[in-house]
Amino acid sequence: MTDITVIDGGSVILLQPNTPEAKKWLNENIGQDNGYQPYWPTVACERNYVMDTLYGAQEDGLSMEVNGQAFTLQPA
Repeated sequence: MTDITVIDGGSVILLQPNTPEAKKWLNENIGQDNGYQPYWPTVACERNYVMDTLYGAQEDGLSMEVNGQAFTLQPA
């Protein structure tokens, strides 16, 4: 099981935590009160900011998947 599932909703990307570690990371780095978060603990993130968020999660040791496939981001 990966820590975070990435759900592409078009202009908004959802980051769904699958583990306690992912929930803790999202709470510490984004937080429920950061903008409009109607699906908390799943985080709604604007497409413009999602890559920085995913790089941060990966750097802190979290794994991610999209469409059921695990992935690792490569440095830009």
